[in-house]
Formats: sequence, structure tokens, C-alpha cells
Amino acid sequence: MADTLNKRLKTLLNKRAATVVPGAFNALAAKMVADQGFEAVYVSGAGVTNAYLGIPDLGLISLSELADNVAAMRDVVDIPIVSDADTGFGNAVNVTRTVKVLERAGANGIQLEDQVFPKKCGHFSGKAVIPADEAIQKIRAAVDARQDDDFVIVARTDARSVLGLEAALERAHGFIEAGADVTFVEAPESIEEIEQIAKLPVPQLINLVFGGKTPVLEQAELKRMGYGMVLYANAPLQAAMLALRNTLAHLKEHGSTNGWDEHLLPFSERQVVVDKASFDAIEQKYAAAD
Repeated sequence: MADTLNKRLKTLLNKRAATVVPGAFNALAAKMVADQGFEAVYVSGAGVTNAYLGIPDLGLISLSELADNVAAMRDVVDIPIVSDADTGFGNAVNVTRTVKVLERAGANGIQLEDQVFPKKCGHFSGKAVIPADEAIQKIRAAVDARQDDDFVIVARTDARSVLGLEAALERAHGFIEAGADVTFVEAPESIEEIEQIAKLPVPQLINLVFGGKTPVLEQAELKRMGYGMVLYANAPLQAAMLALRNTLAHLKEHGSTNGWDEHLLPFSERQVVVDKASFDAIEQKYAAAD
């Protein structure tokens, strides 16, 4: 199954049809992404850090914590999973292990970036990047470490915000020469920059963040440019956080959920989302005879 999903992800990217891929911050979110018919799901490092640890995206999550979340998502979705892998959790040696761990956990591709460890959210200020040669060698290590040649390596650079667009594009070319399947120039700040990035010779990934640095363009426009994938890495989390805050405020003010029904998923629909019927069927199948 993993081989098939790896190929499906690679085909999706090579279509360059600006496939929209939402981010998931836990297994429930991943399942809801799949249930809505999206063709892939992205494991957001920022989202998992925020939701699982309750802290900012500052490189504080561990590989094992990330892998646990990927494995939980793999158990409940049958679409390709692209996992954020931050900086690979260290040098080229660490990257080698990171690739193996996340591939084994059920990811079909990973995204590696060139920030100094510990990293920061791509739309935060104050980022720093490692030397280009070191970053390229880390991508080469990732390519060599994968068990399946169709396992997708996405090479991200944060150099746009640190060194400028030309330096970021130069790094992207280096990553491509090292074997990256996809490149990702994070946080372009204009439509002109987005257009220029799209001309790189492999499929491109773009991350659109509500309140972030990058202009939010329509899918049709990004498809015209030839982007392979459009990430909305944290839109589901931002929506969930708003709904949670508003519901808690209502409960605090009124002491009950009365008058708030339209904002709550009905109990029966909640059980549909988590596929309770399949567990009921297992229970009935293996129930002890009277």
C-alpha cells in the first residue's frame, strides 16, 4: 500500500495542477480532510506543535512525537501523507534517521528545510539558514536514505526572508541537483515572486497562511503558473481554535450549551466521523456466544 500511495503522491505533484492539500494537526483532523475528498493531507509541524504540546512552532517538537502523530493519521486515512520534518532534527546523520522513521511511520513524502536548528515558523521573523552546501548535503542524505525511490523528498528553503529571492532560487536549484523531487521556497511576498518560483524545473509547493507573508491566490491562478501543490497547512487548526474559543466563551458566560446548538457537531455525526460503526461490527463479530 505504501508503494502505491508514494506513486500516487508523486503523480499528483507532477500533474502541476495546484492540488489543494490541507494541513492536519492530529489524526481526527486528518480523517476529516480525507472524508472531504481531498487527495492528500499534510502533517503540519506547526499544527502538531500547537495542538499536541500547546506551544509555538519554534522547533520544540521531537522526531518521536511527530512520528507518533504520523502513525496515528496513517491508521485512519488511505490518502497520501506528506509530513513536515522541520530541519531533519539535526545534521545529515539525523536526517538519515528522520527519513527512515517517518517513512516507516506511514508518510509518503517529507518536507525538509534549511533553517538553523532550532527552527522557527516560516512566517515568523528572525529566522536564520544554514550554509547552502550543508543544506544541499542534507537533501542528498535524505534522497539516499529513503527505502522507496517514489517516497517524495520536498526540499524547502527559508532563504527568501534571510538572504533574498535570488539566493533562495539558487538553493532550490542545488536541492534539485541533489535529487529533491519537489522544491518549496517559503514565504514569497508578492505575486511576481510566486510567478518566478513557479519557473523552477521540478514541481513546486506553496504554503498559504492566513495572516502570513504570502499573498493568498486562487487555485486557478496557481494552476496556471504550474504549481504542484498548494498547502493550507494551518487553516484547519485556525478554524478549530476559533470554534473552541467561541464555544468555551459561550459556556463560561451562559453555563450551558443551550442556544449554541448550531455551532456543535451533533453527537450522532461525531460518531460517523470516527467510524464507530466499524468498531461496532468488530464487537458483534467476535462477541462470545451465550
